[in-house]
Amino acid sequence: MRNGTTLWICEKWSDEACKFTEKKLERVGVTHLPGAFLHTVKMIPIKHAISSAALRQICGPPEECTEVVGNLLLNEGIQRLQDLTMVTALLTNQTATNCWGSTGAFLGVGTSNTAEAATQTDLQAGGFYKAMNSTFPSRSGQTVSFVSDFTGTEANQVWAEWSVSAAATGASGAGFTTGTTNLQRKVAALGTKASGTWTLTAQVTFS
Repeated sequence: MRNGTTLWICEKWSDEACKFTEKKLERVGVTHLPGAFLHTVKMIPIKHAISSAALRQICGPPEECTEVVGNLLLNEGIQRLQDLTMVTALLTNQTATNCWGSTGAFLGVGTSNTAEAATQTDLQAGGFYKAMNSTFPSRSGQTVSFVSDFTGTEANQVWAEWSVSAAATGASGAGFTTGTTNLQRKVAALGTKASGTWTLTAQVTFS
């Protein structure tokens, strides 16, 4: 585990649940919901995306939930953590400011089942990165939680690998691979997303 463990949680709401929630919201006059986009929180039309928060409130728990324990910390992520522990690095090494905070953290999913290796620096195929949900990442004790909603047409593909990433550029979505610093990478089959909202959570604990 390389000095850390991670609980990955993938929650799945169907397209039917999203459409039911959309109709319920429309009946009470709600047309937009907050969503993470380009490092900012903007109001997104409910016809484009239904958040996990709205789904929980109207439909309840996800229809399917998968939990996977395990991770491999990647060399580039370990090096960035080391940079962030040094005050001088923050002053002289600008890349050290590219950390996994609320304005720079992403969860990424990809299609490759290539085994994890510490020398990897990205998802290996079909990478789709999504910014954090509001209030994340958050820390409780020695556990940091990263949470991203993949809604509507986002990451509709095989979910075979995933990663916690810090982004060097202000972009998100399919093909966003340049400039990322990946803390870790995990390989396991979570299924194939075709529609609906899937929420990925990474709870990283160091001890």
